[in-house]
Amino acid sequence: MIIKEKNSDDVLKVSCNEEGIEKASQIISSGGIVIFPTDTVYGIGCNPYNKEAVEKIYKIKSRDITKSVPVLTYSIETAEKIVEFDQFTKKIVEKFWPGPLTVILKVTDKKIKESLRLENKIAIRVPDHKCTLELLKKCSFLVGTSANSSGDSPHTDPDECLKNLENYDIFIDGGIITSKGESTIIEIENEQIKIIREGSLTKDEILQS
Repeated sequence: MIIKEKNSDDVLKVSCNEEGIEKASQIISSGGIVIFPTDTVYGIGCNPYNKEAVEKIYKIKSRDITKSVPVLTYSIETAEKIVEFDQFTKKIVEKFWPGPLTVILKVTDKKIKESLRLENKIAIRVPDHKCTLELLKKCSFLVGTSANSSGDSPHTDPDECLKNLENYDIFIDGGIITSKGESTIIEIENEQIKIIREGSLTKDEILQS
């Protein structure tokens, strides 16, 4: 079901079903902004290769342009198209993807590096959410930052999310998200795990892998 949402005459609210995902993928491919559920919180995203769309997300979130945004993808194999894994890191993500683990890796795709204004690294993960994975099957990569204004808490309730953000194009309603919090962000150098942000996974849980 597709419903006009009250935020704007131009915003659509859709269900997490085949019709809604197809509509969202079309909007993303044409440069639109989507809010979507993940296994941790609601996210806001776009085609990461579209500079104008990326800049719009920064404006919607009032996010500092110097702070890079993470990217979501469908699988390790898809991730390998834009990042470089070493064997140790690959072993970690094989255990935790799909799941609440974001890894900072060397970016190898020049186009995405340019569009996201990256230096040499990108934060990337595979979310454990059926709806989002179906969307990622269609678009391969998606900017995946939390759907909230910078400084505010991320949203797990779709109604709260709808109330607090504007100027996006489509909202995929996945209901209330039950999670332990945001993804844990790590960076690995010389087989040493550095926690950049501790979320729903602890360092001990990761090390036990």
